[in-house]
Amino acid sequence: MILFIIEFNSRLEELNRLNEQREQVRAIATKAMQTQIALQTQVAYAGSTDAVEEWARTEGHYIQEGDQPVIPLGIPGSDPVIVNTPEPAPTPMQNWEIWWTLFFDE
Repeated sequence: MILFIIEFNSRLEELNRLNEQREQVRAIATKAMQTQIALQTQVAYAGSTDAVEEWARTEGHYIQEGDQPVIPLGIPGSDPVIVNTPEPAPTPMQNWEIWWTLFFDE
C-alpha cells in the first residue's frame, strides 16, 4: 500500500511538471505565432506601392510628376552662413592607462 502511494505521488509530481512544461511551450508558441504575423504584415507592407512611394519620397529623394521641386538659394550679395563644428572634448585617461603610457610608450 505504501509503495502504491509513493508511486501515485511521483506520478502526480510528473504530471504537474509536464503541465508546467506544456504551458511554457504554449506561451513560446503563441509568441512565435505573434512574431510571424507581425513579420508577415511587415513583408506585405514592404511589397506594397505605398511603401515604395514612401521610400522614394523620403530616402530616395524622388519626386512625382506635377511636383514642384524647391532648391533653396542664398540671397545674392550676402555672406554664406558658416556653421562652427564644436570640437569634441578629450576623454580623460584612467590611471592605469597613464602608467601604461609612461612605462611602455616611447
